[in-house]
Amino acid sequence: MRFRFDERKSRSLRANPKRGIGFEEAQEVFSHPYYLDQRSDWPEQYRAIGWVEENLYTVIFEVRGDEDGEYYHLVTLWKATRQEQQLYEEHS
Repeated sequence: MRFRFDERKSRSLRANPKRGIGFEEAQEVFSHPYYLDQRSDWPEQYRAIGWVEENLYTVIFEVRGDEDGEYYHLVTLWKATRQEQQLYEEHS
């Protein structure tokens, strides 16, 4: 699985106390069981809810492609809300 993201935005997210991590750390969500649904049709974006270390996070991403195949473009992230925590518990 390949990932791409805006490095400047990643630094900004990491510096925000409400986010606490950047896209580099957020990739961990995809290495454990996670809840997945489609967030929007245009642009086609998905929401993954899963664990990064000891916290549950929500990651918004798009599936894109290049000459090497598909990759996940990470758009944004936040600590999972109570509703998102419940979705994760019910479906994972």
